[in-house]
Amino acid sequence: MGLRGRLSRRSFMTTASAAGITAVGSTWGGKLPAASHLPDPQSVLDEISISKYVRADYRDLYGMSDDKPIWDSSKDWIRTVDWEAVRSQLAGTKVRFAVGAADAESAAEGLVPFEKLSGITVELVPIPDDSFYDKALAEFISGNASFDALQFFSPWLGDFAAPGFLYPLQDFADKWNLPLDDFYDTYRLNYGYFNGEMYGIPFDCDVQMVHLRKGYVEQVLGGPIDKVNSVPTYDELIRISGELNKVAPGVSGVGLMAAPGFWSTYTWEHISAQAGMMLFDENWEPIFNGDAGMKGLEIILALSKNANEGFAGAGWPENRAAWLGGQVATNISWQDSGTQAMRPDQSQIVDDFVTIYEPRISGGRFAPPNIAGSTSCVAAAAQNPEGAFLMLAFLTTSSIMAMNEANANGVAPGYKSVLENPNLQAVSQPAKVWGDSLHHAWCAPRLPGAFPIEQTIGNEINRAVVGQITAREALDNAAAAVREIMSQNGFYQGSDPVEYAAAAPGLYVGEGKPLPF
Repeated sequence: MGLRGRLSRRSFMTTASAAGITAVGSTWGGKLPAASHLPDPQSVLDEISISKYVRADYRDLYGMSDDKPIWDSSKDWIRTVDWEAVRSQLAGTKVRFAVGAADAESAAEGLVPFEKLSGITVELVPIPDDSFYDKALAEFISGNASFDALQFFSPWLGDFAAPGFLYPLQDFADKWNLPLDDFYDTYRLNYGYFNGEMYGIPFDCDVQMVHLRKGYVEQVLGGPIDKVNSVPTYDELIRISGELNKVAPGVSGVGLMAAPGFWSTYTWEHISAQAGMMLFDENWEPIFNGDAGMKGLEIILALSKNANEGFAGAGWPENRAAWLGGQVATNISWQDSGTQAMRPDQSQIVDDFVTIYEPRISGGRFAPPNIAGSTSCVAAAAQNPEGAFLMLAFLTTSSIMAMNEANANGVAPGYKSVLENPNLQAVSQPAKVWGDSLHHAWCAPRLPGAFPIEQTIGNEINRAVVGQITAREALDNAAAAVREIMSQNGFYQGSDPVEYAAAAPGLYVGEGKPLPF
């Protein structure tokens, strides 16, 4: 599956219709509402609730209710913004919102409350999922984009921001008091800012983690799992996965994503970050083929001996199926492998797994990898940029994002007030470790050319994984190719399109911080 296919797993507000957010009615396709005819904002906000949004079976399973909130209302933007002020300034206007075609219906339903709250009508501009990047880029280049706002894969931020295709958002964030300080630094810096300027609001906030099957791992360990100490290093994961490879018929020791392209890149970045790997030096010269990058690839090659069948062709869908289907005893994947595994309709391993703190590497650091995810932006040529900003702020608000997590739909919150909420942690098994880990996160810089860079590195790593070339050849080949891609995108010519000093604070946010355990 390609990159665009991965985006479809991040369908935003997929369960909104079934769960009741449409209960407030719809202005879709009708006359633009006048502010005087809009409902009382509080009556609309009251409908954006656990009882109306979260699936009934999940509410029953975990005892979720409106009197046990999974967000902090004092930091939930939709409950703190002045909707009357929004209406007085923008009611009767329209926002055009580019979405993946597969998500258009659920997006329309999920945006009904925003229309009621703001008086702004949203017109969706569906774009085929498989061509979202190319179509959006073509429209940006034309100078006459058919949309005001869009949500997209966060590594593309540099491709869209560097040429001036995105609208700066800081003034709107200040005017409407967007709670940027509630986002974990890694998401705020890497999904929100480019070259020191705010262009995005974090939407789907990913991190990769390590998950274990309790029954199998405890059998090998001879006792219960300690989230910090049972698998403290990757050397220990290699050892344990070897034992687990023999634990039961049809069960592999470890689940790996090592398909060609960005899938292999992400797995390698995940592990190499723990060895201290950085992709570039301060002059944007590739340095990932040094000792730390080599250590990460060597660990992947060692783990591959215990990996799931077909791991060299596995991306997210294959990995998810193997994990939730009980075919791997440990797994290196995204955080939602730990939330979705809790849900009986999605998982065959309910109550038999745990998400642990990231294993370390001798001489390295604790650097959980913030990889992939998506962001929300406004087009520079937007006809209604302020309305577009307000719509995106609504979609990314902490209450809706918390309920996305409760619904285990793969759209991940990036708010401290959500992941550190005990009620949310009770319905999202990885949330406590996830939130702790984000204070130390590693992230690749958002650069022009990020997608071909990720593809190129992963293609070479996959060649090493399947035995076509050595690990050293793979990384040296990749470094040479990445330097050429960087050059084609304007680097090394006296005025880089991204200042390293502007990107550096987001690349590793854990420097000098005490460990969470």
